[in-house]
Amino acid sequence: MKKSLVFMIVLFLGVTLYSQETTERNSLPSVNIKTLDGQTFNTKDIYNDGKPILISFWALWCKPCKKEMEAYNDNYEDWQDETGVKIYAVSIDDARSTAKVLPFVSGKAWEMEVLLDANGDFKRAMNVNMIPHTFLLDGNGNVVYQHTSYYEGLEDEIYELVQKVAVGEDIFRH
Repeated sequence: MKKSLVFMIVLFLGVTLYSQETTERNSLPSVNIKTLDGQTFNTKDIYNDGKPILISFWALWCKPCKKEMEAYNDNYEDWQDETGVKIYAVSIDDARSTAKVLPFVSGKAWEMEVLLDANGDFKRAMNVNMIPHTFLLDGNGNVVYQHTSYYEGLEDEIYELVQKVAVGEDIFRH
């Protein structure tokens, strides 16, 4: 009796922990947003051939966001060479200010993919409440890390995680 009770408890705990881990690993929702040239883009199409992906929500009015995006852009070429990471910068500027995003991005010569979420649909689907908000996805499109806010040097910490994900290391529990 005791053995079967212990077995049932262990089994229950194992199933509970497994289900929590798998439900906390999220893949991306399917939301239509826009590219900088006005084309419709479905977020399910965010893909990087099995390599890591960073998705960062930002806005023109957000100074920490722009600092974070500049830090990512400054390192992007090296990061891509070393890990194959792809960065998507998702502007949450509203419809009145989205026309200013393209000139801003062009002026900064950002190499990353910039998308427009003027209605906030993708932002809501990803439960983004504060920006900057960055998500790290593994090669299978699962969210394995997320972070809000920005401070100088955070990009180095993010990149360490990207490197781990690039070689298949599980950072989910870290």
